[in-house]
Amino acid sequence: MTRRDIEFDAEGVTLRGWFYPAQGASGPAPAVVMAHGFSAVKEMYLDRFAEVFAAAGLSALVFDNRNFGASDGEPRQEIDPWAQVRDYRHAITYASTLPEVDPARIGIWGSSYSGGHVLVVAAIDRRVKAVVGQVPLVSGHDNIRALVRADFIAGFREMFDADRLARFEGKPPAMVPVVDEDPLAASALPTADSWQWFTETGKSRAPAWRNEVTLRSVEMFTEYEPVSYLPYVSPTPLLMLVAVGDHLVPSELAIAAYDKAHEPKELVILPGGHFDAYVKGFDAASGPARDWFARHLAP
Repeated sequence: MTRRDIEFDAEGVTLRGWFYPAQGASGPAPAVVMAHGFSAVKEMYLDRFAEVFAAAGLSALVFDNRNFGASDGEPRQEIDPWAQVRDYRHAITYASTLPEVDPARIGIWGSSYSGGHVLVVAAIDRRVKAVVGQVPLVSGHDNIRALVRADFIAGFREMFDADRLARFEGKPPAMVPVVDEDPLAASALPTADSWQWFTETGKSRAPAWRNEVTLRSVEMFTEYEPVSYLPYVSPTPLLMLVAVGDHLVPSELAIAAYDKAHEPKELVILPGGHFDAYVKGFDAASGPARDWFARHLAP
């Protein structure tokens, strides 16, 4: 599978990634724009999804989110969901300029946190002709309350406020681990399967991944509500992939949110938990996404 390194400007920040040309294409082909979820970098299995799409005649443009991996941006390790939404739109613009891409047939794919981003982008950017949200974050407010004990919430609020004051005074941003072996320790994603997947995948595939984000990243997570955009995705075709055993981004939240979207739409329930879509459940996740794009990005 051939691919080439790419980079493009996102309002003064250079974002970098890979471009996979559609196999067997004799002219401009449909394309899928892809980025990863909370703190993850492109080497964490996005290449596998891009290869499946390219083999099916779909070009794939994969990029690292700003402040992470190969992309530029400051402060490092800070996740601003709205900046990432805008960067998807910059990536769509860049993809539309490539000679291998038909600008009238561009879809977007996201997973976990970026699974929420693509719902927002599809609702506000009509250049998107099909969207796939894999195990998507739909509500930061509800999700943080599913992950964090109620009596810990106030302590997080105090930390957010102290960090805001410190940054106002010119101090560096406070940092927090993405994952911790102890699910009760302070971390952004406090589940046992998060610890296992991120640490193992970081070691085996993605040495650029770092186990830290700014504390403000967690605060912005709690404020982010992709679910409010779901009624506006239509008439863009929406496929939502939800893992039956997902307790990081609880499946019941995503399924309830799916009901707020209008047709055309489809819901696929994946086996396993949140991270199985990348590894042992990869075929179950990548196949429906490939077929959805192939169907709705056809000439």
